[in-house]
Amino acid sequence: MKLPVSSRDNKGLLIRDHVYNTLKNNIMELKLEPGRLISEKEVIEMLQVSKTPIREALVLLAQEDLIETVPQKGTYISLIDLSLVEEARFVRETMEREIVRRACQDLKTEQIMQLQHLHSLQQLCVEEKNYERFFELDEEFHRTIIVGCGKPHTWSMLEQMNVHYNRVRILRLADDEDWRLILEQHQAIIQAIREKDPDRAEKVMGEHLSRVRYEKEELKIKYPTYFK
Repeated sequence: MKLPVSSRDNKGLLIRDHVYNTLKNNIMELKLEPGRLISEKEVIEMLQVSKTPIREALVLLAQEDLIETVPQKGTYISLIDLSLVEEARFVRETMEREIVRRACQDLKTEQIMQLQHLHSLQQLCVEEKNYERFFELDEEFHRTIIVGCGKPHTWSMLEQMNVHYNRVRILRLADDEDWRLILEQHQAIIQAIREKDPDRAEKVMGEHLSRVRYEKEELKIKYPTYFK
């Protein structure tokens, strides 16, 4: 598998950043599956770049706990750590339940319309069975609510915590193409915000985010080699 990497992408990122983004996306989307051995030589062949940017990118990925090196054995794609998944879920659910209450008062009409637009785009992803794009839109849905309430740093903090949590979410989407409940819950959240009903918004958001607690156990049974 070769993943072409230009010297700079359309945002002017350095080769190292492009290598990092390419590897991270493939890890997050499970194209480089948990537990997989990965060598520097293999990455050079995959990305057609020199050793230096690859080594720098691997350091960044190790800092995010996406790869780990075992002495005398090699470098592996990190297994999904369920303790980190649960911690991220707890923090995200706790914060977003409070934030969505504020959204019922703080979000402007244009932002509510944006949430509805994102919901419509997710419906198209269902028809196309595009779980990668569905996940991206899901992230944008939650980011719109949080940032719309004036909490951009909260979103940044959640992004840093959500690496293992998001791997479980993506695995669930890839494993099961029935995403109707997610769409129903998103629509219920939009409706509660539109009607300025904070109790209803908080209830649905809690139900929406707590699903990972049950799904992760099912996924661990189905994909035992992916988890610590």
